[in-house]
Amino acid sequence: MSTPCVRAPVSAGETTRQALAERDLLDGDREIAVEDGDIYLPVVDADAAREAGYEVVARETTERDGPTPPAEILGVEPSYERLGDVVILDEDDPERAREVADAIVESDVPCETVVNRASKVAGEYRVREWDVLYGDDTETVHREYGHEFALDIAEVYFSPRLATERHRVVEQVSDGEHVVDMFAGVGPFAVPMAARGAEVLGCDVNPAAIRYLQENAQRNGVADRITALEGDVRETTADYDDWADRIVMNLPHSADEFLDTAVRLAGDDCVLHLYDITHEDDPFGPGERAVRAAAEPAGYTVAVETRREVRSYAPHEVNVCLDVRIRRA
Repeated sequence: MSTPCVRAPVSAGETTRQALAERDLLDGDREIAVEDGDIYLPVVDADAAREAGYEVVARETTERDGPTPPAEILGVEPSYERLGDVVILDEDDPERAREVADAIVESDVPCETVVNRASKVAGEYRVREWDVLYGDDTETVHREYGHEFALDIAEVYFSPRLATERHRVVEQVSDGEHVVDMFAGVGPFAVPMAARGAEVLGCDVNPAAIRYLQENAQRNGVADRITALEGDVRETTADYDDWADRIVMNLPHSADEFLDTAVRLAGDDCVLHLYDITHEDDPFGPGERAVRAAAEPAGYTVAVETRREVRSYAPHEVNVCLDVRIRRA
């Protein structure tokens, strides 16, 4: 049977599968295929997949013949995401969470642990509390665009939903660049940037994140191009003034508080990737005004190269990114 399929490199297979599943585009009744380094993921709506930016091709597929998916057990399609071999639920009702966890374990979803969100992201380290419903290990290895990231969701913050956005930024990096990742976490920006030939300074206040960043640098063969600094980037980077060609500022809600430090770290020509949570009526204005207020008095010109809405965050609020080039006049 000829079926519309999204074609992607095998290295991006799991990330693409998760993104299609989140959009309810994945056709779970047809088999996924791999051929000549590409993965073919059957979809239920070819036009919607194209609108989402994917390459869609027609391909002969076969009907899935395997274990029962969770939806057949529950009668409805459950909402969950996978992070390595950990399955993450977001259910308000503990009984419903238990039902979904049992169905996932019974189904063909590969997992070692099933957890339910028990709190919002909170605290200096931006971590959650979790209800562990199956298994006992919240540490896992997540694969994203050909790289591996070890992490423990109980100790560090990590969002697999931002994989596409991270890849967009990483693709801009050139060999030999100096990059500062001001809030590096376990390295989802830093590691692939180093793999593209950049020299990366990764900072984080969370000692567990720094520990995993160092492990992931080793795991991915880029330890010689990543320097990890534990502590507040405003206090740990005195040796890197005028050093950076690119700065990643992924700390929504408060990244603007670090713009003076970003300007101090910036070289003569530097791109800032500033992430923020803003009101939908003026999603980019606050960030742009904040960059100008920090950079122009220091002698930089400011040019916004990209204004991007990354995702909806809350009613009337959006997660946005500004790619801003600052040049010393």
